[in-house]
Order: sequence, then C-alpha cells, then structure tokens
Amino acid sequence: MHSGGCLCGGVRFSIDGELQPLQLCHCIDCRKAQGGAFVSVLPVSANAFTLQAGEELLQRFESSPGKERVFCGRCGSPIYSRRTSRPGAFRIRAGLMDQPLPVRPAFHQFVANKANWWNIDDDLPQFPGAPS
Repeated sequence: MHSGGCLCGGVRFSIDGELQPLQLCHCIDCRKAQGGAFVSVLPVSANAFTLQAGEELLQRFESSPGKERVFCGRCGSPIYSRRTSRPGAFRIRAGLMDQPLPVRPAFHQFVANKANWWNIDDDLPQFPGAPS
C-alpha cells in the first residue's frame, strides 16, 4: 500500500498494488499545469486508487478535449489526470507520494515540446511524442 496527498493535506489517497515505472512528460500542457520543465507521473489503474479524504476539495479541469486534470481546490496541488478514452487509467503526480518510491523513470515523452531551458542529460529513452 502506498499513500499520498496534496500540499495542504486535505486530499489524501492510497494506491494498492505494485507501482509502474514513472513517466516523464514534457508536453506544453503538462509544463503549464505543473509550472515546471516536465511532470513525473505514476500510471495507476483506477481500481488501485482510493480517495481517503478530500472528495469535496477536488476540482476538475478539461485541459484539452477528452483530458481531465484533477487538483485540490484549496492548495492547487495537481492530483492526477485521465483521458475519457481511458477511464480506468489515472496518471498520479509522483511528487505527492509520502514514501520513497520503489520505481524509477522509464522514459521521457513529448520531448519535441520540451522547455528550451532544460537539458535532458540521462540515458532514458526519449520520444518526440507519446511512445508507441
């Protein structure tokens, strides 16, 4: 069992099961939503995600057609994103996790849109868009 929550502590959740490797996304939408050079996400089955507290704090924003971003309405912490085409898949923001993660990043995606002020200097695979 893994647990996490937002900055103010109002939203708390748990993930039951083995975590998948992190995905690092450099698309413009993720950069704007996170305010950084990229976002680190944990792909998680919706069935493995349990909201423990803060349902009333969750706000939703459709950032592009079919893509919903869910965040804490009090502190603004991004919690997860999901696509209507894949309702059973959440992309949890890795920085919200309480414990050290037993997984590492697997790849960089949408590097064609990466911030020009950020250098990718690791040996992970890089994809110009979404990996196939």
